[in-house]
Amino acid sequence: MSHIPVGGTGTASADAATPEPEPRDESRGKSRGPLTRSDARAGLTLISPTLVIVIFMVVLPILWTVMLAFRPLSLLNLATSGLFGTDFTLDNFRTVLTASGFGGSLLTTLVYSVLGTGSAIVLGLIAALAVRRTFPGRTFVRAAMLLPYVAPVVAATFVWRTMLDPQFGIINHWGTRLLGWDEPIAFLTQQSNPISLLGVEFSLPTALLSVIAFEAWRSFPFAFLFLTARLQAVPATLEEAARVDGATPLQRFRYVLLPQLLPTIAVLSILRFIWTFNSFDDIYLLTGGGAGTEVVSVRVFNYLTATGNIGLASAQALVLAAILAVLVGIYLKRFAPQEEKT
Repeated sequence: MSHIPVGGTGTASADAATPEPEPRDESRGKSRGPLTRSDARAGLTLISPTLVIVIFMVVLPILWTVMLAFRPLSLLNLATSGLFGTDFTLDNFRTVLTASGFGGSLLTTLVYSVLGTGSAIVLGLIAALAVRRTFPGRTFVRAAMLLPYVAPVVAATFVWRTMLDPQFGIINHWGTRLLGWDEPIAFLTQQSNPISLLGVEFSLPTALLSVIAFEAWRSFPFAFLFLTARLQAVPATLEEAARVDGATPLQRFRYVLLPQLLPTIAVLSILRFIWTFNSFDDIYLLTGGGAGTEVVSVRVFNYLTATGNIGLASAQALVLAAILAVLVGIYLKRFAPQEEKT
């Protein structure tokens, strides 16, 4: 009777069960480095046109403005001073910050930006809620709401100037015929208008409120688009559950829809505020910066065209950019973390 050694059998079984390691593919490791460098070169080649455009259209003008802001340069001494020089000074910033109308224009800009931004977002929210449910012609109504935003600003301001004209404008026609106005109102050329309400007399900044109304009308379609897209993404089950629990429409908006819209409203607020704060064409085409509507951007334009002072205009532009940088920093610190959480 033959005996098979147990140890030999176990060793053979272990050798059979243990898989042999696969041979290492040396070519894979060698080709990974050159492939990555090739991809990097291809990516750099693809973005190089955009990079060149950004450098020449954004970076260089910013650096050029910074350099001009520290030089006493005007159109009169441009030929003798040259575009480059070493006569750097802080006098332009002192002149801008201590000028008599700087505080007033900054306050006007803040009021115009805050009220214009808030009004545009409120109008956009109302419009988004109004066309949320399906009804006949909803597509046409949505498209029509975009007209103020896509219309050329020159055409839009011409229409508003015609409507608000004190002699033949339709607003004054309705006001004097239907609303009982004693006399037409010069909406775009009158700085303030006395108003009596419940025995209390006060004055309203007529021209400033008129340009704020134009800004709200022209910008609300932008907020309307964002808010409409966000409303369509809200789960219908949330509202249905609130409706079953007996919540009123106001309660459903306050506790269901509004929390879903807050991140979008935060983004719209900071974007619209920055754009409105930097706005120039609307006010200049409507009032030319007169009648108490001179914002900082119009002041920069006047420094450059009326006085021909390139250094002062550049310094004023840098002050405006610094204020906007502070606002962007506040946005990144306060609202960006909340958006990441949501």
